[in-house]
Amino acid sequence: MELPEVEVMRRDLEKDVVGRKIAAAEVRPARNAMRIIRRHARRKEFTDRLVGHRFTKAERRGKYILLHMDGGDVLVVHFGMSGRFLRGTKRQPLPPHTHVVIEFQQGGDLRYIDPRAFGELFVTTPDELGKVKELQHVGIDPLDHVFTWQQFAAALAQRAAKLKPLLMDQTFISGLGNIYSDEVLFAAGLRHDRLSNTLSSQEVRRLYRALQEVLQEAIRHRGTTLEDEAYVDLFGKPGEFQHELKVYGRAGQPCRRCRAPIEAVKVSGRFAYFCPQCQS
Repeated sequence: MELPEVEVMRRDLEKDVVGRKIAAAEVRPARNAMRIIRRHARRKEFTDRLVGHRFTKAERRGKYILLHMDGGDVLVVHFGMSGRFLRGTKRQPLPPHTHVVIEFQQGGDLRYIDPRAFGELFVTTPDELGKVKELQHVGIDPLDHVFTWQQFAAALAQRAAKLKPLLMDQTFISGLGNIYSDEVLFAAGLRHDRLSNTLSSQEVRRLYRALQEVLQEAIRHRGTTLEDEAYVDLFGKPGEFQHELKVYGRAGQPCRRCRAPIEAVKVSGRFAYFCPQCQS
């Protein structure tokens, strides 16, 4: 999941899970399940901190979701490469790779599914939350209303880095992966290999605006679901932003703006998709 998908999930949780009281919680017996709750020594240590409590707020920090509870504790969630939440009921069989099930007093449950088991769930106190090193190193949040283009310009100028790897660096900016870095750079008219400290103030503003617009549009379309269907929302429905992609995955196809063929080159083991005419 990239930032738009995590934000869609957060909004769904805010609407559907906040206010519900936890009647029971289970960490499934599968071998990988303990990897998901790896900060807890035992399954019971994790589940005991959930049962009897009510979710009060769903917050996002970068690609982490923080589910606050009425007792003060926080359930911290990071989806990794393939993790996701799914709402279900007892009548529906658990999908493969379901590692954690949280049952609600009002009925229904919340399932954490993760085929690769790189994601993580853990419960912590607000005081301990401030000491979680992964949360201390979250980069700029491009959806944060206090994020200004002047701050962005200063941060870009401090680095002499190629734009695509820099946009994908989670310690620099939060939540952009392969898909959205390409789409943002296309929208800004900038090549993947431009150095960040060579941008004019006009180009910085274009990049800043492209970040906001592409991510907000992706959220509006409820995220990007590719052919592997690795991402679906809280209710199991795919996103629709894949139909709006301008360059990602479109090598050899005509640019939607100028009709030149989209090109793809390998950058740090990943492909960068771009239009040779529209991006400079």
